[in-house]
Amino acid sequence: MKKTLILIVAIISIVACKNDVKSEDTVVIHDTVEVSEIENTTPTYPEALAAIFEAHGGIDTWTTMNNLCYQIEGRSGTETHTTDLKNRKAKIEHKDWSIGYDGEDVWLLQNKPDSYQGNARFYHNLMFYFYAMPFILADDGIEYSTVAETELDGKMYKGIKIGYKANVGDTPEDEYILFYDTETNKMEWLAYTVTFKTGEKSDDWRFIKYSNWQELNGLILPETLTWYNVENGAPTSKRNDMEFTKVTISTLTLDDTVFAKPEAATVIPKE
Repeated sequence: MKKTLILIVAIISIVACKNDVKSEDTVVIHDTVEVSEIENTTPTYPEALAAIFEAHGGIDTWTTMNNLCYQIEGRSGTETHTTDLKNRKAKIEHKDWSIGYDGEDVWLLQNKPDSYQGNARFYHNLMFYFYAMPFILADDGIEYSTVAETELDGKMYKGIKIGYKANVGDTPEDEYILFYDTETNKMEWLAYTVTFKTGEKSDDWRFIKYSNWQELNGLILPETLTWYNVENGAPTSKRNDMEFTKVTISTLTLDDTVFAKPEAATVIPKE
């Protein structure tokens, strides 16, 4: 909604921050200022998704947080994942290798040749996307739609389908369906497709059950994710669990040097 307003500004307090030292100056303005064409930029979400956000602690609480860190047991040992929630810079640390995203490039540092087996660009934010559900679905560039009520593992769920606008991220063809409990509004399942290699839409849906949740700084975040085997487009039996430990989420802003590419690291190009 656009409005034309007349604002009478009496006193504006300007707070300057440099090197963590704050100083305050007072500026007195007596003029009448006409402000036109003010755009309402408050984001809006489907009603069901807004209720899901609220059930998990609220989107307002999520947006106050600046960094997220956790540990998981990967295929070759313990990994520590750190993400800047505002600019999505990321770093994954393992005893034999590190992967990072500095805001421009994805990089890989290997402590010994061929110590990392996989695609570092694909992996650098993969677990973050799964872990940051449902709040990751508040990102820009997302298109929402509803799906028919669906039975998963003997229980009926309503679902919200998520697609991406063109040129959003490395894989805008990826799609997700968030399935939620209609009584609690909490998320219980995630269906997703992987299009990283093909660059084309897929109907090969994979399923994760959000088995356990934990409360951290007022947010309800995952503790255990359970991947399922799939037959005929539906989950059938448990395949494997992944636990997220030593989780911290806070308003602390991390320095850019945390994510900076080491001199010996290799930049991983887009495919």
